[in-house]
Amino acid sequence: MRIAVLNRDRCQPKKCTYECQRFCPRVRTGDETIVIGDDGKPIISEELCVGCGICIKKCPFDAITIIGLPEELGEMETHRYGTNGFALYGLPIPQNGKVTGILGPNGIGKSTAIKILAGALKPNLGKENPSWDEVIRRYRGSELQEYMRKLSKKKLLAAQKPQDIDSLARTGGRVSDFLEGVDERGLLNELIAQLGIGHILGRNLNDISGGELQRLAIVACAARDADFYFFDEITPYLDIHQRIKAAKLIQKLAEDCTIIIVEHDLAILDLLVDAVHIAYGAPGVYGVITHPKGVRVGINEYLQGFLPEENIRIRPGEIKFEVHAPRLHKGISSLVEFGAFTKKYSGFTLNVTGGEILKGEVLGIVGPNAIGKSTFAKVLAGVIKPDTGDLDLKVKISYKPQYLKGIDKAVGNLLRSITKEFGTSHYNTEIIAPLQLGRLLDQSVTELSGGELQRVAIAACLSREADLYILDEPSAHLDVEQRTLATRMMRRFAENNEVSVLVVDHDIYMVDLLSDRLMVFEGEPGERGEALGPFEMREGMNRFLKSAGITFRRDEDTKRPRVNKPGSRLDREQKAKGEYYYRAP
Repeated sequence: MRIAVLNRDRCQPKKCTYECQRFCPRVRTGDETIVIGDDGKPIISEELCVGCGICIKKCPFDAITIIGLPEELGEMETHRYGTNGFALYGLPIPQNGKVTGILGPNGIGKSTAIKILAGALKPNLGKENPSWDEVIRRYRGSELQEYMRKLSKKKLLAAQKPQDIDSLARTGGRVSDFLEGVDERGLLNELIAQLGIGHILGRNLNDISGGELQRLAIVACAARDADFYFFDEITPYLDIHQRIKAAKLIQKLAEDCTIIIVEHDLAILDLLVDAVHIAYGAPGVYGVITHPKGVRVGINEYLQGFLPEENIRIRPGEIKFEVHAPRLHKGISSLVEFGAFTKKYSGFTLNVTGGEILKGEVLGIVGPNAIGKSTFAKVLAGVIKPDTGDLDLKVKISYKPQYLKGIDKAVGNLLRSITKEFGTSHYNTEIIAPLQLGRLLDQSVTELSGGELQRVAIAACLSREADLYILDEPSAHLDVEQRTLATRMMRRFAENNEVSVLVVDHDIYMVDLLSDRLMVFEGEPGERGEALGPFEMREGMNRFLKSAGITFRRDEDTKRPRVNKPGSRLDREQKAKGEYYYRAP
């Protein structure tokens, strides 16, 4: 089955010369494969298209994609956004009393699936305007049949926590007023206490941090009285302690309702969900959602890039987690030494005893939120000055902040203004390709999604000429594959260019793959912070995870870190031995 997909956001008919139409072999025989639709944009005739691929090569805007799909997927078409538009195949199956996860890259149709299950979008089955009876018949004999019947009669109430939490801040108003307006179950005080956001009730929505916004959005969703709850990414801007608390809140909520969650933090997804659906396809082109799988099996199949049950390869290669021996640092010279300093804010003090960053190393920074990690990064980067201590690092530094701002400039022009390397084969191989920026170069930075903006910010930081690169939360809003590609790229960048990289992040997978050594921040969040280390990886992770009260193990097949169930035999054994990260071989 062949499908031609037209990305109408990229299509620019007023600038187009229609070279694709002129060179198409069908046009030479008098047939018209491309016509102009009522909206003034082209429509590809899939009946006449022979899939030669000329249109793809000739289109100057990368707006056309021709894909081949197994014939059996045609019977699974759930929704399609118009002729040549994005097509979704399959749906996740909500299960009452359980948490169901969806794992897949961005732009693959997960949000479309949730809109359908929430009743915000009627599935069209790839047709003009099918009746609800047709939709219900499509799912006859499956768990979704009765669900669709209830949707058609509007007997399902849905609550949703969106991915874009910044939209919450833009609404303005006091936090307490906002929460009182969504308290439909009378459990607001309990939920506030569980996620520890009582201190922000008197503040305005646009005055709270990203982590506070994230927890507020989770509480607001859980406070509603609904049959179906959807949580779209609960971990961005949350530390490991807060992620565990959010997971426990959602698990308790699931006892009396249906919950579906989209999450890119595999450790939390592994801990939280009862079953997982894999979403695969081509971002912006089509997406397929598989039947539910066991959590461990599903995540491992996704990482390995092959789904045996569906007999399909979803990725050319597998995502590997290498268990490497501790890297030897003896004999490596120091890039920079920083002395003791303090930084004080109203009610908060950060104390740093001093340390050094080695040449060519990647130094990870971990610790809870509001403990001073970003403040430390800003002081090193020269963005703010310490209150005590003289910090003159005398090295060139490139800094990517935690919160990103859009710039009204095309991505390509922005990167071109930063480095003369832009456009070279080396730059394309080392920066553009790993960060998947090729299709974004002509787009304005202000129009990018959170994940796209994050990748551009990483590229901009690494494009500057520097000795030390500081990146604050580079994993935020990136999907699993993007995180892995970005991690490997940053690791390779440090080694190939003999520069040092300092990374602040909460994603254990990224920290594990990326870091040579760790700095651990401890103290009392919001009151005082203390920077400890740098430590070797095992010592640093054991210290950090002990403070969080959780233990990790390695998966036998993929070697990925997995969170042990609290109180399990393995959890108790590792805590007794002091091996919180993973047991020594």
